[in-house]
Amino acid sequence: MQIDAIRHSLSHLLAAAVLKKFSDAKLAIGPTIENGFYYDFLLPRSLTPEDLKEFEKGMRRLLEQNLQFSGKPVTAAEAKRQFKDQPFKLELIEEFSKEGKELTVYKTGEIFFDLCRGGHVKNTREIPTDAFKLDKLAGAYWRGDEKNPMLQRIYGLAFCSREQLDAHLAMRAEAEKRDHKKLGQELDLFTFSELVGAGLPLFLPKGAWILSELTRFIREEKGRLGYTFVTIPHIARAAIYRKSGHLGKYDAMMPLMKDAQGDEYAIKAMNCPHHFEIFNARPHSYRDLPFRIAETTTVYRNEKSGELSGLVRVKSLTQDDTHHVITNDQIASEMEMILGLMDRVYKVFQFHDYRVQVSIRDPKTPEKYFGDDALWKKSEAILIAAVKRWGRPYVVEEGEAAFYGPKIDIMVKDSIGREWQLTTVQLDFSQPENFHLRYTGEDGNEHAPAVIHAAILGSLERFFGILIEHYAGAFPVWLSPVQVVVIPVADRHVASCRKIAKELGLGGIRVRVADSSDTVGYKIRRAEKEKIPYMIVFGDKEKKTKKLQVRIRGSQKLRVLSAATLRETIARQIAKKQ
Repeated sequence: MQIDAIRHSLSHLLAAAVLKKFSDAKLAIGPTIENGFYYDFLLPRSLTPEDLKEFEKGMRRLLEQNLQFSGKPVTAAEAKRQFKDQPFKLELIEEFSKEGKELTVYKTGEIFFDLCRGGHVKNTREIPTDAFKLDKLAGAYWRGDEKNPMLQRIYGLAFCSREQLDAHLAMRAEAEKRDHKKLGQELDLFTFSELVGAGLPLFLPKGAWILSELTRFIREEKGRLGYTFVTIPHIARAAIYRKSGHLGKYDAMMPLMKDAQGDEYAIKAMNCPHHFEIFNARPHSYRDLPFRIAETTTVYRNEKSGELSGLVRVKSLTQDDTHHVITNDQIASEMEMILGLMDRVYKVFQFHDYRVQVSIRDPKTPEKYFGDDALWKKSEAILIAAVKRWGRPYVVEEGEAAFYGPKIDIMVKDSIGREWQLTTVQLDFSQPENFHLRYTGEDGNEHAPAVIHAAILGSLERFFGILIEHYAGAFPVWLSPVQVVVIPVADRHVASCRKIAKELGLGGIRVRVADSSDTVGYKIRRAEKEKIPYMIVFGDKEKKTKKLQVRIRGSQKLRVLSAATLRETIARQIAKKQ
């Protein structure tokens, strides 16, 4: 039995249980979602967690009644009679009728009916009674518009077995411990300020260091592949974004601003228009291609406040952006190079499990995209062929393309099994025409190139947030802001500890001496909480033996090492990105 059918059927049972308690409830929608379902209601009072328990018991009682799910098509007039007291349903009926969509009503036994396209179990016997749970309450505006009524949303979890439900709850509990918003504060990595604004993170010294190390790492990886690096401003005349189509087809542009002369400027939401102008600054021949430029720079998106979330959804995001201006014959080899780079980078961060999504346009809404059918079919076929050659399993998702071309999205699983979208690779034949990108071919004539847009880490802020949760804040040695803490047992040992720190520091290791007046026990607990990879407690015994008692993060065992051996060990881990 498909899990979607189980989840969809449970959403109907939830609505039936709510109607039993609130006969005047107004029903909105109840779709399936990842891991479960929800249903939106307009109710006479605010719900409580106790209400959820009551609804869940009511759903289980309904499951025991062996209720049949059955659907039949209805006319708009019939549907309006059946839902005459349900204003949200009447609005949907009117809308679907104008669009020429078939209307169907699904019944659950004789106790409930709903306007629904279907996708249900045949009988409630097919739904496991111990594999679902009503989860939480939330508010939601009807149709997502704040001008509409605020509804109460009930979320439910549903799986094929109790074991799957328990595994999901355990994973979620672990995810709460790893929450990057919580750990980011505890580890002094970043903060937010009301005066600065929502979605605009401020990185503290430790967090800023990690960001700079990520930037350096990805720059070095790209440098080895022959990318050249550029720098562009953070604003541009609005005309460039009209030319690119972002003003008109991309709804997250920041509001325009005017200078003293009345010229309109835009804060950049994308880097590609600037990079195209860099290409156009000089004439090019086929010998110059592939022309690969890269930049790690911040763009600004007008995200809605309700969609902002820590570092993973922000208004200012720093991209490791690259643009490849290439001949058609070079598309396959450039795709192979980009995907190979991505694979190497993921291995460094211990992302071993990922899947591929080829995002194509929705052919039913061509007005949302640049280019004609032939161009889209060509570019989509090229991307699918590239993924096939790569050998990874893939899915094709309609309607998820950028407005100027299809893309490859890489979905990565972290250490506790959650999936994140990271790398994006887009193939673009439209913008080269918009910006009149040209090169002189071997035949002496002008030709239009193709463009590949690629970001391996994507948004560094988002990637940073994912890494915090992936590692639970215990960063690998090469990425840790502090790699070694040296703890003196007494004040008389501080000078020796500083000497050890200096010796380790000569090897490029980041060391802190915990020379505060706190107790040794407190300093050890603080170092553990900060998740510092190596800890050295130095007292009279160590001063006499010239050996260091080293505690490695995650282990209670102590290793006895010389400063030189410790320096070599850590240096080797940093070099190998361990």
